[in-house]
Amino acid sequence: MKNNTNIKKIDALKKQILLIVFAIVAMNMINAQQLPLFSQYLFNGFLINPAYAGLDGYSAVNLTAREQWLGIPNSPKTHIVSYQTRLIGHNFLSKGAAARKRTMSRYTSGKVGIGFMVFNDQNGLINRNGVQATYAYHLKIDKGEMLSLAVSGSLYQFSIDRSKIQLETSSDKLVDNTLLNMLIPDLGVGAVYTNDAFYAGLSIDQLLQSYLKLGGNKIDEQYRLYRQYYLTGGYHYEIDKATAFEPSCLIKMTNQLSYQVDLSAKVIFGYDYWAGLSYRTGSALILSGGVHVAHFHFGYAFDYNLHSINRYGYGTHEFMVAYKFGDSPSRLRWLNR
Repeated sequence: MKNNTNIKKIDALKKQILLIVFAIVAMNMINAQQLPLFSQYLFNGFLINPAYAGLDGYSAVNLTAREQWLGIPNSPKTHIVSYQTRLIGHNFLSKGAAARKRTMSRYTSGKVGIGFMVFNDQNGLINRNGVQATYAYHLKIDKGEMLSLAVSGSLYQFSIDRSKIQLETSSDKLVDNTLLNMLIPDLGVGAVYTNDAFYAGLSIDQLLQSYLKLGGNKIDEQYRLYRQYYLTGGYHYEIDKATAFEPSCLIKMTNQLSYQVDLSAKVIFGYDYWAGLSYRTGSALILSGGVHVAHFHFGYAFDYNLHSINRYGYGTHEFMVAYKFGDSPSRLRWLNR
């Protein structure tokens, strides 16, 4: 009888561990993604597509803080610091037909963008901390048109917080024999097309589809990171010299064909203020707004969850602060903006 009781305890604990582990890769699977959600991706497209690195010619430092289901213990939290820039080069052109009269004229060019990101993502007992580096190439197609391509590489530590696992004893073989920390490399690619009013982008993350080795060298195919696809599109319509309207769409999908759609509309006032409304299919209504002060850009979004979990928390809050520099007319007059 005692053995049966111990077996039941072990089975119950095993189920607890499996549920915890499953949350690593399956949390928000209903929402068609294993990666953090962002409500202000329009504010910093680099968060979901590496091809945005240096796209607009600015150098930018961006801080993103997202607190999901505020008020619920161990609710998801994401914090990211990113930097992106365009590598500016100076070349010389030879002017003049005669060799003796030939002079050299300097011009500014640059097709390469780079970006870096440091992130921390907490989801219950699960922590994901890592870094990402990006190389982007921006190719001018025609006047006002540009195609940007990029590849990114990341390395992150995937861990389960053992101190939050409630055990009947201080030591348990099942927990002790489970690998609670692991390093995972990954790759991503992205492309963005832009013209004076329209943009469209496609990015793919978690290309390697790594397995999580939870029991030493043993691989369980159930715990796998699946490829994530992001398809974006939007149109910038100027109502007058001081007001613009920008509808947009984001489709998130896995290679298992689970998907989620964000439909958004943003209004820009005087190019210093903006407000937006979004609907995330089956998930949330999102109110957002922002302001531009000198070199600083501030943004805030509130997600009103459409599920019953909203009764137990205070919604989801996302803050973004960016510092952009390098926007002098002499430096950027050659860019397709």
